[in-house]
Amino acid sequence: MNHTATRRRDGAALAILKGVLLAVAATAVMAALFALLISLFNFSDDLIRAVNQLIKLLAVALGVRAAVPAGAEGGIPRGALVGLCYMAAGVMVYALLTGQRLTAFAYLADLLLGVAAGGLIGMLRARQT
Repeated sequence: MNHTATRRRDGAALAILKGVLLAVAATAVMAALFALLISLFNFSDDLIRAVNQLIKLLAVALGVRAAVPAGAEGGIPRGALVGLCYMAAGVMVYALLTGQRLTAFAYLADLLLGVAAGGLIGMLRARQT
């Protein structure tokens, strides 16, 4: 393998890691702010679930934006990987912190949401000029 291909692959891996870490950090900030709002107001469980999903989608969007430069090739797979890794990390952290176990379908739905959202946002990002 030549050095250019190795550097490109390493650069892509680093960009994906940067995107995942940014998504995780953004989630922590948004979740803390939302927790503050929950403590002040009496939100319904349905609203809390919807906002949690929105937080995940926003975090994936931020992570993909960091991992996929505008106009870059490979936006779909990079974005999908950011979404998958971010959601997998979220599923693991949720299980460890709460001690609760969701159904396999719920875990799979989260992972697929991350892949689909990340891939779509990556495609849109790659099409930007």
